[in-house]
Amino acid sequence: MAEHPHAQLVRQGYEAFQRGDMDTLRGMMTGDCTHHVPGSSPLSGDYKGIDNIIDGYYTRLATETDGSFRVELRNIFVDGRGHAMSVHHFTADRGGKHIDEMGGIVFRIVGDKMTDLDECVADMEQTDDFWS
Repeated sequence: MAEHPHAQLVRQGYEAFQRGDMDTLRGMMTGDCTHHVPGSSPLSGDYKGIDNIIDGYYTRLATETDGSFRVELRNIFVDGRGHAMSVHHFTADRGGKHIDEMGGIVFRIVGDKMTDLDECVADMEQTDDFWS
């Protein structure tokens, strides 16, 4: 059975992110896309617009961790109505701290582009502490 197109889009997005291929990611999102980052750390908040998502958040994940931020996609679920949900494992080192955590993202997809990403983490307190 072929993978659903929304699952393919999410999988390709994770692969591009892990390679550091921000140009490919830009092509997968609408210009007005929003990425919601949970918590109360300096990285938390709503990143509105593709430039803010890529330059303000994704690039910052790499710079804040000296390139150690890694994410491993574990699963993708789709509803066939424009929603996909990923489950992933992520690790990073920053300022003498290490994080080894589970998380996920709920994607809203219109046509063949991501329009909204709602990020979730398994342990909000640990994640906030790591990024603070």
